[in-house]
Amino acid sequence: MNTPDGRQPVENGPSLTYKSGSGRWVLFATVLGSAMASIDATVVGIALPAIGKDFHSNLAALQWVVTAYTLTLAGLLLFAGALGDRYGRKLVFVIGVVWFAIASLLCGAALNTPMLIAARALQGVGAALLTPGSLAIIQASFVPDDRSKAIGAWSGFAGVGSAIGPFIGGYLIQAVSWRLIFVINVPIAAVVVAVSLRHVPESRDISSTGRVDIAGGVLVTLGLVGLTYGLIDGPISGWTSPLPLTALIAGVAVLGAFIWRERRAEEPVLPLGLFRSAQFSSANLATFVVYAALGGALFLLPIQLIQVSGYSAFQAGVSLLPVTLIMLVLSARSGALAAKIGPRLQLTVGPLVIAAGVALLARIGPSGDYLTEVLPAVLVFGLGLAINVAPLTSTVLSAVSAEHAGAASAVNNDVARAASLIAVAVLPAAAGLSGSSYLHPTAFSMGFRSAMFISAGLCVFGAIIAGLTIRNPARAEVPAPSAALHCGLDGPPASASVH
Repeated sequence: MNTPDGRQPVENGPSLTYKSGSGRWVLFATVLGSAMASIDATVVGIALPAIGKDFHSNLAALQWVVTAYTLTLAGLLLFAGALGDRYGRKLVFVIGVVWFAIASLLCGAALNTPMLIAARALQGVGAALLTPGSLAIIQASFVPDDRSKAIGAWSGFAGVGSAIGPFIGGYLIQAVSWRLIFVINVPIAAVVVAVSLRHVPESRDISSTGRVDIAGGVLVTLGLVGLTYGLIDGPISGWTSPLPLTALIAGVAVLGAFIWRERRAEEPVLPLGLFRSAQFSSANLATFVVYAALGGALFLLPIQLIQVSGYSAFQAGVSLLPVTLIMLVLSARSGALAAKIGPRLQLTVGPLVIAAGVALLARIGPSGDYLTEVLPAVLVFGLGLAINVAPLTSTVLSAVSAEHAGAASAVNNDVARAASLIAVAVLPAAAGLSGSSYLHPTAFSMGFRSAMFISAGLCVFGAIIAGLTIRNPARAEVPAPSAALHCGLDGPPASASVH
C-alpha cells in the first residue's frame, strides 16, 4: 500500500522513478547530505595552515585534526550501515546529519587544538551515520530500471558539489575565518533534514533480525585509535617509548580481536566471507595501497602550496579544481571502457599515471608557478584517477554476488579510508617531517619532495598488484558504469567519493 503522498514503503518494494518529483527530492537530500561530509573533509586540508597559526599547533596536532575525523568515520562506517539496515536508513541518515551539524558547530567554536580534535572525532561519527545511508536510500528507493540513472546522477552532482567546495571554502578561510567552513554546515544540514523528513521514504532490510554487532564496531574503532596514536607519536617520543609502543601493540591486538569476533558474529559488521573471492581481495589490496598514497599526498599538498609557495587558502583550493573536472568528464567513459575490455588494463595503467602525477607534484617549490609546476601535475594526477576509480569500484562490485554488492561497496569504501588514515599518520614521519617543520618552508619543502616520491612508489606498487592479480571477468558480470563512480578518498579527486 502506498503512503498518502504516493510513495511506497521500501519493505514492499522500491517505487520511485527517476523523473518523479519524489525521486528528485530524494536525490537532492542524499546528494546534499553526502556532499556536506565530503566537502568538509576536503576543505579542512586547505584550512590546516590557518588552524595551525591560530592555535600554534605542531604538525602532529594538525595530523590529528585530520585523523580524528577519519578514525571515527572509518571505525564506525560498517557499523552505521548495519544500523541503517536494521532500524531504518532514513532514520540513521537524519540522525547522522543532525549529529554532523552539532559537531560542526563545536568545531567552529573550538578554543584550542584538543577541543577541535575532539569535535572532529564527533564529526566523524556523524559522517559515519549519514554516509552509507545516502547511497543505500537510493538503492532501496528507486525502481530497478531507474536505479543506475539515480546513482549516476548522485555521483555527478556530488562531484560538482566537491568541485565547488574548495572554491567556496578557500574564500571563506581567506576572507573571514577557517571557523566558517564548519559553521556553514548548520544551515545545509537543516535543509537536508527538512527535505528528508518530508520526501525520503523509510527503508530497512526486513531480513536483518539479529543483533547489530556493537562489539565489532567498538573493537575496530579502538584498534584504529591505538594504531594511529602509536604511528603519530612514535616519531616524536621514540618508537621504543612506553606510550607509543603500548598503543601500537594494543592497537594490533584489538584489531586481531576484531577479526576473531567477526568470524563468530551472527551478523558481522565486516563480512569476512567476501574475502574468499580472490578478485575482491586483490581489488581491496590495490585500493589500500593506492589510496594510502593519495591520502598522504593530499594531506601535505595544501600545506606545501600555502606555507612554501605562498598560495592563499582560496588559491590552494582552486588549484586542484581541474582534478575534479577531469573526473566528472572522464569517469563515466572510463567505466564504460572497463565494461567492454575488462578492468585489468586500467587498474594497471591508472596507478602508473597517478604515480607520474604525484612525482610531478614534487617539482612544486617556493615559486609555485601554477602553469609550469602545479597544473601539469594536477592534470596528469586527475587523468590517472579517472582511469582508475570507476573500474576499481566496478571490480569490487562484480567480484561478489548481487545481494552482497552493498556490503562489498561499504568494505571497499572503508578500506580506502583506513588506508588514508594510516598514510596521514605515517607519511610525514617517513619523509622526515615532524614538530614545527611545516612552519619552516625550506625544511618542509624537502620533506614534501620525499613524501611525493614515496607516494608515487606506492602507486607503482598498486599497479603491480593489479597487473598480477586482477582478472577480467565475463562482460556480463561487469556492472553498469554509472553505478561505479564513487570512491572512498576524502579529497578533491575522490569526492564523487567519498560515499
